[in-house]
Amino acid sequence: GSKKIKYILSGDGAGTIFQINDITGDIHAIKRLDREEKAEYTLTAQAVDWETNKPLEPPSEFIIKVQDINDNAPEFLNGPYHATVPEMSILGTSVTNVTATDADDPVYGNSAKLVYSILEGQPYFSIEPETAIIKTALPNMDREAKEEYLVVIQAKDMGGHSGGLSGTTTLTVTLTDVNDNPPKFAQSLYHFSVPEDVVLGTAIGRVKANDQDIGENAQSSYDIIDGDGTALFEITSDAQAQDGIIRLRKPLDFETKKSYTLKVEAANVHTDPRFSGRGPFKDTATVKIVVEDADEPPVFSSPTYLLEVHENAALNSVIGQVTARDPDVTSSPIRYFSLKTESMQIENEDADFNQELLSDVIVTNSSSVLTQKKTERNHSQISRVPVAIKVLDVNDNAPEFASEYEAFLCENGKPGQVIQTVSAMDKDDPKNGHYFLYSLLPEMVNNPNFTIKKNEDNSLSILAKHNGFNRQKQEVYLLPIIISDSGNPPLSSTSTLTIRVCGCSNDGVVQSCNVEAYVLPIGLSMGALIAILACIVLLLVIVVLFVTLRRHKNEPLIIKDDEDVRENIIRYDDEGGGEEDTEAFDIATLQNPDGINGFLPRKDIKPDLQFMPRQGLAPVPNGVDVDEFINVRLHEADNDPAAPPYDSIQIYGYEGRGSVAGSLSSLESSTSDSDQNFDYLSDWGPRFKRLGELYSVGESDKET
Repeated sequence: GSKKIKYILSGDGAGTIFQINDITGDIHAIKRLDREEKAEYTLTAQAVDWETNKPLEPPSEFIIKVQDINDNAPEFLNGPYHATVPEMSILGTSVTNVTATDADDPVYGNSAKLVYSILEGQPYFSIEPETAIIKTALPNMDREAKEEYLVVIQAKDMGGHSGGLSGTTTLTVTLTDVNDNPPKFAQSLYHFSVPEDVVLGTAIGRVKANDQDIGENAQSSYDIIDGDGTALFEITSDAQAQDGIIRLRKPLDFETKKSYTLKVEAANVHTDPRFSGRGPFKDTATVKIVVEDADEPPVFSSPTYLLEVHENAALNSVIGQVTARDPDVTSSPIRYFSLKTESMQIENEDADFNQELLSDVIVTNSSSVLTQKKTERNHSQISRVPVAIKVLDVNDNAPEFASEYEAFLCENGKPGQVIQTVSAMDKDDPKNGHYFLYSLLPEMVNNPNFTIKKNEDNSLSILAKHNGFNRQKQEVYLLPIIISDSGNPPLSSTSTLTIRVCGCSNDGVVQSCNVEAYVLPIGLSMGALIAILACIVLLLVIVVLFVTLRRHKNEPLIIKDDEDVRENIIRYDDEGGGEEDTEAFDIATLQNPDGINGFLPRKDIKPDLQFMPRQGLAPVPNGVDVDEFINVRLHEADNDPAAPPYDSIQIYGYEGRGSVAGSLSSLESSTSDSDQNFDYLSDWGPRFKRLGELYSVGESDKET
């Protein structure tokens, strides 16, 4: 109670949550406390002097613990829940377990002690109060009766006593399917009808056995277990639609059998041994199939036909027959007609309404392998059959040489030497192979030069009877040979073998077969001789060119004639001169022809500036002085900025004695090539030596 003492507080929540009375030292909570937010606070209290704030004692530390009360309800953080359990499960089968949480203190009192119960879902399921394990409460629950159940679960604190807080969640339990139901046909008898001409593999009808199960438990396999059509029909299972499809395996014939009865069975693919006591998981049904009559095409007696004909058979000759019949009960006319193939046709016999017809195949320019049946309704059924025609060979081709043979005979050959081996060919194809007979013409049998010999390989060898053949006497020999085959009747032809006499080496290698080569020197061929002649001609040409060049070099280079070679020579028919001589030289040729039409710029330079073209001068009459004409042109060139420089070459149409510029020609110059000495060219090397020899002229040459 001393007024000199002041109490101060520091630590967790001092001044915000807790406040101390500085006179009495009482501590108060100024805010609501929540244990779930902070369970305890550590504070420090101290007594200090009121005026100087100096501590009067050491600070005292103390802990404030927040005592729990039941202010939080249980919560299912993972709800709502879903679980599955197989149908037909035994009593007490575990389904799932759920868990709730309570934020209150689990060690102080019963605020966090939870008890579980089921509010909805009874009597199908039960729950353990403390562990929250959910189990089945009824045995053999059937999915087909009810598949899904909704269970409401409650969690209550305070041990389930009154006054406690609670929380709820939902659990959806789904019964999974087991194979506890056999398949069952919707009807015991099925009726189907099918035309007799249906294509093999076509679906005739569908049967279905219903199964209350789902998924693989409802899958059934279908089989034909009995009946009079087990060989003609088959049944397959459709996994998607869960039904059986009846298909045709073999052709139907209305005329043979008009209906069939089948016994079909459907059985589950996957079975469960637990339910085997309920009986077999299969069912049967009867299927009756009625065959309807259809207009069928004709049927050939054979699927294929093979006929033979000789290659020389006459047109319209019969080579075979094909047979067709109408399989229908009603008699319908049949006719044969042809497809486009190679040189065949079908000829109908006169039997329009016979069920079975014979057709002759004859050789012509068309073909046929079809039959067509006409009915009263004017419908047509067509059948096709392949007819193979084998062409038989006859001996209609004479044998001949296999190729064009040309034999070579050496002059130095020996008697009995084989000159050539030939073989024959025959376009025919006999069954036992080819066999040829060779012989010479009767007039050639006793010829003194050649003979023939038949070989075992059906070939023929030609032999020389003597030696000493001379190509100068006879260069070519023709040997006719008769070739006969072994056909019936046999055919023969005469082929001629050409034998050339040639010059050969000692070992029999042919070197030349021409008569001209016989007169050549021994060992010198025609090619070598041509090469020698070409070299000789080339040398002669070089000599002629050298002599001509020397002769030109000896001629003087200066024309001593005083007359200008540029003057025109005028020839007249009359004797003597005349005024026409003035036409020999025309001053107009010196005039600039382009000056009339304006200025023509030079092409050998490119002026820096472009000037207006100067006015061309008027044509100068023929009597003008040449000197004056030249001066005018020089003045124009000097004043023309587009003209070439002074060191460029100027070409004029006139030169001679009368010109101020004088002659530009070197023909009348004081020096000539003959006064010059070109011996220095020899010192320039071997490339200029020949040039020096051509221009060097000796003293004897100058005199001539």
